[in-house]
Amino acid sequence: MKKGPDPQRLDVRSFARAAASLSETLPLSAFPRLAAEAVNPDGDTAVRWTVQGELRTDANGAEQVWLHLTAETSLPLTCQRCMSRMEQPVAVDRWFRFARDEAAAAALDEEVDEDVLAMDAPLDLLALVEDELLMALPVVPRHETCPVDVKLSAVDEGFDAASDAKPHPFAALASLRLDKPH
Repeated sequence: MKKGPDPQRLDVRSFARAAASLSETLPLSAFPRLAAEAVNPDGDTAVRWTVQGELRTDANGAEQVWLHLTAETSLPLTCQRCMSRMEQPVAVDRWFRFARDEAAAAALDEEVDEDVLAMDAPLDLLALVEDELLMALPVVPRHETCPVDVKLSAVDEGFDAASDAKPHPFAALASLRLDKPH
């Protein structure tokens, strides 16, 4: 039985040259940083991902290595408006262009709009999937319409009364200034 490529040590050039693809559904626990963002996830929370390799030729006839990544999950998060639990769908659909090393990737990244990664070591696809899903999370998760009424103001009757009772900190200085002749 021949096993497919290891998604945690992927030879990107060979993968693209073969126009290969990988697809997997893993439990959220396989992605510890993403799981840390979830609020009491159940054991059924899964991350589905697919990657497709592609070899393209540029205008000069040079080979370009590309990967197309799609990933999706639904994370239980806390709505920052009503503070209740919510399911947040998270999806990624990205193309990555590869350069021979970090220096070439940095130079190419300045010239093109695509995401450019270095090919100088085997690629950890699971780490890439996790990174992309983390970046796709909303900064402030919230329901479109909260299931409960949200109190959007706070009033403390004693607040204004307490500030009125305190003397102004510069009141004593003002009285000194008024006592001196000019």
